[in-house]
Amino acid sequence: MSVLSGKWKFHILGTLIEGDKLGFMDLMREIEGIGTKMLSKELQDLEMNQLITRTVMNTKPVTVQYAITKHGKTLEPIIKELAKWGAAYRDSMTAS
Repeated sequence: MSVLSGKWKFHILGTLIEGDKLGFMDLMREIEGIGTKMLSKELQDLEMNQLITRTVMNTKPVTVQYAITKHGKTLEPIIKELAKWGAAYRDSMTAS
């Protein structure tokens, strides 16, 4: 559980599963409310645990692309089910 702990890891993984390969700024735009420092830390943690890959592109300025790994992709059904549960929970709370 420590590999996936925290507020942002599931959101980052879900975004990368949907978006295939994304740059740092693309992730910043997609994940509302996360700061640059936190995104950077969470990406490092996910890379260290081999759930995402980081590729430095030979461009000027240097750009970095992040992608989900094969192992990270195995979390897709879990993330989708959690998202579905969250939407149903939110709907039930607003209906009350």
